[in-house]
Formats: sequence, structure tokens, C-alpha cells
Amino acid sequence: MPVGAAAATAVRQASLREHNLALVLRHIANAPHPPSRAAVAATTGLTRATVSTLVDDLITGRLLTEVDPTPRSGAGRPALGLVLAGHGPVGLGLEVNVDYLAACLVDLTGTVRHRAVRRMDLRPVPPADALALVADLISEAGAEADRRDLLLAGTALAVPGLVTADGVVRLAPNLGWRDVDVPALLGGHPVLAGRGLTVDNEANLAALGELHASSAADSGNFIYISGEVGIGAGIVLHNSLFRGARGWSGELGHVPVHPEGRPCRCGGRGCLEQYAGQEAILGGAGLTGAPVARLVEAAERADPVACQALADAAGALGVAVAGVINLLDVDTVVLGGVYAPLAPWLAPPVRAEIGRRVLTAAWSPVTVRAALLGGDAAALGAAGSVVRTVLDQPARWLARPGR
Repeated sequence: MPVGAAAATAVRQASLREHNLALVLRHIANAPHPPSRAAVAATTGLTRATVSTLVDDLITGRLLTEVDPTPRSGAGRPALGLVLAGHGPVGLGLEVNVDYLAACLVDLTGTVRHRAVRRMDLRPVPPADALALVADLISEAGAEADRRDLLLAGTALAVPGLVTADGVVRLAPNLGWRDVDVPALLGGHPVLAGRGLTVDNEANLAALGELHASSAADSGNFIYISGEVGIGAGIVLHNSLFRGARGWSGELGHVPVHPEGRPCRCGGRGCLEQYAGQEAILGGAGLTGAPVARLVEAAERADPVACQALADAAGALGVAVAGVINLLDVDTVVLGGVYAPLAPWLAPPVRAEIGRRVLTAAWSPVTVRAALLGGDAAALGAAGSVVRTVLDQPARWLARPGR
């Protein structure tokens, strides 16, 4: 066989193995019950010998593990089932927000193996110093992964701002960040060496986390709204994140709801976050500087000032969201960040504004609900994005030196 033909054959064989590894792993990950090797072969159309070899590789790579079979009646020994391994690779999710830092480790099964949150006002903190604090969280998470004999597959960092494809934060107005090269500042951390660091907008990562946590019955068309000091949105259309032409879609907090209204940190006036951001709601409730839990307590006892502040914020939020729905025709609004625990008071007025302002509301109802992942959605979504890369491309994981 000519050298060129031999090389082409080797490439095709390698590509076929990559495809089959992903096919087998995906089937097992999505199975409602742990399938046997024979069941995987029957469903995928691969031979039993091929499936057995691929499964052995995935078990050796700590991506799969065998479990006891479900008891059954009839003759014959039941086969072992296969499930994703919880003792192998984990994704490290990080978040920098205006008033906290967060980190978590998530394994292939979606189980959170480590979580840490540091509450502080980061607005007066220079970017390099803030990222030095993030580096401390990375060290803690790395030590925890080592202690549990888990393998760090990669790291994703969520930031409330405009982020380029190469991880530079062009603008995060509520943090005061501009042109911050995050990979240059964090990439040399020993825990991250050779494992990769991605940086993305926090609402985008939270939306991806919500997409993969949601029910299969959902349509896969929603807007995820991250309510914090600022307000961001992740837009999911047909089960895919919509990023816009330059990757910067979703700045819902800077949609004006009162064009000549309050000045905003972005330089504009009347932006939504000045009326529905965390600080605006707490200030309106007479709870400036208090944790959101205090606002929840006040709302639960029907404190009139707190309830009015929530109603005012929800009204402004509903106006902005109705415009998005008229434009994009999504059928679900997901309230995340601090909006998640406040959803019982925010959702009804938001629905009312949608009913008044969305042209198709009479025929196409819109669901407004709290995020399934709650206030941790951005960090969990960041970690989940790493895990999904392993699940989508297991051959790359198996080929990684030292893993």
C-alpha cells in the first residue's frame, strides 16, 4: 500500500474510533437505566467486540464504571450495567461577580464535589488583585481534587462583562474592568498548567448550565436572566446559545426602560439595572447593603416597602423582557442569580407585563420560572461546560498525557 494511502487509512481509523468512543459514551450518559455492553451494541449498531473494547478504554480512562445489574427474572446471569464515573475528571467552574467570588468542582455525573464562595465588594479592587483572589480559590479547589483523587479536566471562568473569544474582558462596567487579559494573569497558575482556561460571560455560562439541567420536555428556547448588581442575559435558541455577531449578546441590563432616567455606570441613562438590579431593589426596600436573604424574609412577611420595591423592579424587568420576546419569540423566561429566590414575587408582575406587551401572548403563553440551578448557575454552568467537553470528545481526554 502506498505511504499516502496508509496514512489516510490510519486517519480514517482514528476518526472512526473517536466517533465511536463519543457515540458509546453519549449513549450511556443519556440512558435512563445503566445499559449493559450488549445493550449498547444493540442500540448503537456496533459489534459487541467493538463496544467491549471501547468500554474497556473508557473504564481505564475513568470515564465509565460498572455497576451491579438490576435483578431480573429468568435464566442466565444478568450483565453488569455501565454508568458515568464519578471518580474521574472534574470541571472547575469559577465566577467573578461584583460582590462575590465562587468556585466549584463538578464531576461527570453532575455532582458538585467542592464549592466555595467569598463575599466581598470587588468594585474597589484592581483586576489583578481580584484575580489573585481567584487564584487562591483555584489552589483550594486543586487541593480538594487531589485529596479526593479527582482529575482536573479544565477550568472555565464566568465574568459579568463583554469577553472576547481569547478570554480578554473588554468591558465589565460594574467591576470597572476594561481590557483585562485574564488568561495572561491566571494562565500560569500551577493547577491550570496544561489543562486549559476559558473565560466567558457569566449569563452565557449560566444559560448553558440551565439548558443542560432542564427537562427534555422544554423547547430549548429561553432567555436566562442573571440578576445581580448588574443584569445579564443568556439567550438560548433551538438548544444552542445565541452569542450574536461578535459574541456579545445579552446585555439586558443596559436596555433603557426610562430613556432620560437614572445615570448608569455604562455611561447611559435609564438602564434596566438601575431599576431592577440587586442594589436598586435593596435600596427601594430600605435594605441597602443587606443580603438578599433579608429581602426574602421581608417579602415573606408581606412588608409593604419590600413588596413595593419588588413590584417596581419586576415591572421594569417585564418591560425589557417583553421587548426581547417580541423580537426573538422565546417561550420561557428563566430568573437566575438573586432573582431565583425572589421569583415568587417577581414572576407574577413580569408575566403581567408580558401579557400586556407581547403581541402573541394571547395565543402563545410564556413561562416565567426560577432557575433550576439557583444562584450558583454561573459557576455550575462554567464547570459543566468543561465536563461536557470531556463527554463530547472522550478521545481527547484519553489521549491527554498523564491525564
